[in-house]
This record gives sequence, C-alpha cells and structure tokens, in this order.
Amino acid sequence: MVSHQQSLRDRQVASIEKILNLNHPAPEIPASHHDTPATNGHTPKATPILNSDGDPIWKVLVFDDLGRDVISSVLRVNDLRGWGVTIHLHINSQRHQIPDVPVLYLVEPTAANLQLIASDLSRNLYSDAYINFLYSISRPLMEDFAAQVANSATSEGIAQVYDQYLNFIVGEPDLFSLAMGKETYWALNSAQTADDVLDSMIDRIVTGLFSVVVTMGAIPIIRCPKGGAAEMIATKLDRKLRDHILNSKDNLFSNQGQRPSTANGTSTSRPVLVILDRSVDLIPMLSHSWTYQSLVHDVLKMHLNRITVETPVDENNLTKGTTKKSYDLNSNDFFWSRNAGVPFPQVAEDIDTELTKYKDDANDITRKTGASSLEDLQNDTSASAHHLKAAITLLPELRERKAILDMHMNIATALLKGIKDRQLDNYYQIEENITKQSKVQILELLNDEAKGKEPLDKLRLFIIWFLSTEQDVSRADMERFEEALTRAGADITALNYVKRVREITRMTMMTSAPTQPAPASASNEIFRGFSSIGNRLTDRLKDGALGANFENLISGVKNFLPANKDLTVTKITESIMDPASASSSAIAKTENYLYFDPRSANARGSMPAASQVRNQQAGIAGGLAPGSGASFGQRRQGFSEAIVFTVGGGSMDEYGNLQDWAKRTGGGGAGGPVGAPRRRVVYGSTDLVNAEDFVMGELARLGRESG
Repeated sequence: MVSHQQSLRDRQVASIEKILNLNHPAPEIPASHHDTPATNGHTPKATPILNSDGDPIWKVLVFDDLGRDVISSVLRVNDLRGWGVTIHLHINSQRHQIPDVPVLYLVEPTAANLQLIASDLSRNLYSDAYINFLYSISRPLMEDFAAQVANSATSEGIAQVYDQYLNFIVGEPDLFSLAMGKETYWALNSAQTADDVLDSMIDRIVTGLFSVVVTMGAIPIIRCPKGGAAEMIATKLDRKLRDHILNSKDNLFSNQGQRPSTANGTSTSRPVLVILDRSVDLIPMLSHSWTYQSLVHDVLKMHLNRITVETPVDENNLTKGTTKKSYDLNSNDFFWSRNAGVPFPQVAEDIDTELTKYKDDANDITRKTGASSLEDLQNDTSASAHHLKAAITLLPELRERKAILDMHMNIATALLKGIKDRQLDNYYQIEENITKQSKVQILELLNDEAKGKEPLDKLRLFIIWFLSTEQDVSRADMERFEEALTRAGADITALNYVKRVREITRMTMMTSAPTQPAPASASNEIFRGFSSIGNRLTDRLKDGALGANFENLISGVKNFLPANKDLTVTKITESIMDPASASSSAIAKTENYLYFDPRSANARGSMPAASQVRNQQAGIAGGLAPGSGASFGQRRQGFSEAIVFTVGGGSMDEYGNLQDWAKRTGGGGAGGPVGAPRRRVVYGSTDLVNAEDFVMGELARLGRESG
C-alpha cells in the first residue's frame, strides 16, 4: 500500500481549517482511505461543527497583516464561508459590535495586537473570543495580557488561547516564505545594521523555521555551512528544538500520527533541513527564466499568488484601450498546478490542447440538446429533459474551465508582450551558455540598442556573466562595461557591491548538467506551442479570450527548450540527500557542513556572535575560527525528504529546479534508479524576491554603502 504524503500546503490548510472549526480536530479517517479515489490523494475534508440547532456556528475572523497573508495564500473567501466565517476584518480597522457572534483572532503575539484584543473584550464587541497566535507568545507578553484582562474583568469572554505555529506563507505545495520583506539580504550584509536588529531578524527566522518543522511533524537533522547567518540560525534552531523536547511533557512532535516512521528517530526516516546563505549563489536571483511560474514572477511581479495584467476593453476594437484585471493563481487552478514549472512554449501548447478539449465538450452538449451555444442552452426550455439534466450538471464545470483558460490566455498574452518588448528569449538563450561569452560579445550586447527596452535586463545579464566567467576582468575592461551600461540607461550602483563578492561566489557556484542524461527526444524536440497557437487559435479566440492580435504577439518570439541544468543549491541538496550520486565538487563543498541533531546529546555547538552574521561566507573568507561550530556526523547518510532554506531571499528558479531534480532522480522519476525512494524537497526563504527588487533595492543599496 502506498502511503499518503501530504504537502506542506496540505498540512497548513488542515491547521487553518482546524482553527476555523474552533480548534475541534477533523474526524479521523483510516490511513487506508487516504489514497482512495474519493480523496484524490489530498487531505480529507473536515466538516464544520454545528450548534444545538444543527446549523454551522457563524463567526467573525479578525487578523493582522501576517494572518491575512497566511490565509489568503491558501484559502479563498468561499472557503471561509464554508467554515462559517460570515465576515473577516483587519484588527486595525474600525470594527463595530456584533453581539452573540464568536470571534476568531489569528494574529502575531505583539503588544499592540494584545492591547487591541483586550480592548475588544472590554467593549464586548463579540461573544466568545478564540485567540490564535501565529507563533508562541512569550511569557512576559502573556502575563501582561492576563493583567489587562484581569483589570477589565473580561476573562469570561475568552474561550480559547492557542499557539498555532503558522507564521509562514505557502505559495505552492512545497514552497514557503517567512514574509520578512525585500531588505533581508541588505540587512544581513550591511555594516549599518545594528547587532540587536540582526539578533531580532535571526530570532524571527528561527521562529518561522520552528513553525515549519512543527507543521511538517518531524524533527529534522540540520546541516549548514560554517559561519554567517546560516550557522547562527542552525545553532539557535537546534537549541529551540532541544529545549522543547526536553522541557515539554507533551511536546509538539509526540503525537504526529501522520508520520509514524519518525517515531524511532532514525535519521533516514527524518527529513534534513539545509540552511544556506543567499551569497552561496546570487545568479538565480538575477537570471531570466523560461518556465511559466518564473516568468509570471519576473514579468508580472506575482505577490502572494496574485498578479495584475492589462487586457483590452474590447477584443474587436483595440482603440477602446485596456483595463487591469487581477488574478489569483491557486491550488484550485488545474492549469496552473499542471504547468507552473514547465517551459513557456509547452504552456502555450497546453492552452491550445485544453481549449480544443473545451470546445469539443461544449459542442457535444449543445449537439445533444439542440441548442446553438452554451449561452442559448441556459434559456432554452425545449430541450429534452434527459439531455437538459445532463447539460445542467456539466455547465458549472465547463464554465469554470473556460474562465480558467481565458485567464491563462490573458496571462500568456501579457507574458508574450513582456518577452517581445524586453527580448527575454534572447537574454535567456545567452544566459544558458553565459560562460562561453567573451568580453567582446558581452560589450557588443550592452552597446546594442535593439536588445530590449529595459536597461535592467542588460545589467542583470552583465552581473550574471561577471559572477560566472573565469576570464580576468581588468579595471579598464570594467570601465568599458560600466560606460556601456550607463549609456544604455542602467543604474550601475549595484556593481560596487558585486565586485566585492565576485571571488566568493565564484568559489561557491557549482551549476552543472545533471548526471542523468535527458531523453534524446526532449533534447532535440522543439515544442510547437507558439506556432500552434498562432496558426490554430486566433480565429477561435475572438469570443472573449484574446482576439486576432495574438498571432502578431507570437511572431518573432523564439521557441526552444531550456537546457537541463542543476543550480548550485540543487547540487548542494543532492550532495546531502544522495551523496552516492552527487558530483565530487559538491561533495567536497558540503563535506565540512555542520551537523545538528536536536534529538542527540551531541552535535551542539557554541553560539556565534551577531556581528559574524554579516560575513555571509565566513567559512571561506575567514570569519569564525575553524572548529567553533557544532560537530557533524562521522557517517554520511542519505535522505528522502529535505527542507532547503535560503537566508536573504528566495528564487522561483531554485524552487522549480529542486522540484525537477526530485522528480528526475527519485523513485518513479524519468532518470531515477529502479527501487529508489521517492524524493521530496520543500523550498523556503526569508521572502521571495524578484530580480528588479533584488538588484535595484538590495544590491544597489549595498553598492551605495560600498562606494
């Protein structure tokens, strides 16, 4: 029997639904039922608890910024309605009395939030208060809150107080961020950041990772490089997990029914948490990608799975201008779930396939009922009762499919416009073979006015080449490059900092082709996606999706498959999860990674000083003395499950690359050995940062300080 493996999103949704259900556990379902067709491999749905009259308990949901972001990333308003939430409000908004209705709070345990909750209690805004903190509240804050409640004599209004360990945002099934903003890399590397601020940031990261570990339900082995923020985070997290196990009689990991394999505590049945500093490889933060989710993140600035695109007001009359539409890309979107990580040309082809399938299904229904279209079917009463009943049953599903496909056609149009305007296909192709580019070729590209409309793209390409090339770049060469970038309109402030980290990043990057050869058909085949859409869809999309201008958008855009390469973070992960298959360079790079086992009496190191955090590559460039970290395992073992966390910003490219590697090399994968265990990699970061924010926000700020 195949065991059911829940994703991180499955587990977070289950935790949130339990909160919405007033912390009543979901009904137990036998393990043998997890993989039945009815559950479709997903977390079984719980049902709302009912009142004495058999009706759902209606309630008010109050959240702060983080609570809102946590919920909105995985649930929609209709989902909240299904759990009896009639209204949801921000804790800082003006809220009026709603008597006889319980309130759910999902907030950070801050002094300001606690004061607002105490104020709500004193004003009797709601009936019973169910208080849920996103992470564990400190004892001083809890005592202060208790004093406020006691002074107002409102303790009877509190029904529950829970620590929920949910202070992380899940964007994809196994992708999370701690929502720490787009300045983390700057703060960790800036000499202007005070030690107490650094300590606060490190503590927030440790708290977030602790919540992720609790949600996943297993205590991991922790691996990290020596020095920098990674070692401090690993050391503090190790101590936090240790203290929790030792000091909690009924600890959070003692009743993890979903993971019986972890009960014996063996390392092979537990996940490994790999904590890495962002400076191990800056290139994924800058690169131009060719996968759907990475393009959406880069071109359309996706945030919390939400994007805004411009669409024509009237497809048949483009002179009427455009309007902005916002879309949510969530787990209910079958097309996004299937295509997020695939190359964009394949996405275009799949849209064509799905639209053809939709039209065939719609035509089949209208043919059986005698109606001329689905719209006419709604108002047609002459159709036979039998066929009409079948049509009405299928109509909602067809309309939902059509709405999703129309949305992705609009997204594809916006992406194609961005690709053409900025020539992203050209930049991507060059970056695929960046180390083969000479100084003369790079300079010619920077001076070419026809290479896109966005100077930042040229700056990104140059930084990638500068960090990747083994050629010597003299001061005179650098001056010529800087002059060309300035003439192109780029702000080169970031280069002051990039020059300082070049040597370090050249020592840590290990981008290479995978050990398993790609199938010959995949390496040579060119997807027919663009030409397919251009030739076959233009006419059929005039009814509301794109219109006749789509073919013009496609013309001139290159259609190719990306090379199959493993990024540095993927190579590091492989060397720890599967050392037998990893390259010798990756093994050598991770051989001295520190080893923490919170369950063990050993593998515990001394706490580095906060000032050492700024030296992101202390283990290379000279920071902490050798041996000052924790001891590491004498025997290298493999893992089937990993959490990979980057400190200072995450990249959609790295997430997609890790998922591709796990599928390719794990059991059941195209390149995986027979009998190999299924691999799962959860990727997380302090925040997902797109290239523009990283270069113009963080690197440029560090560059100004360096200059």
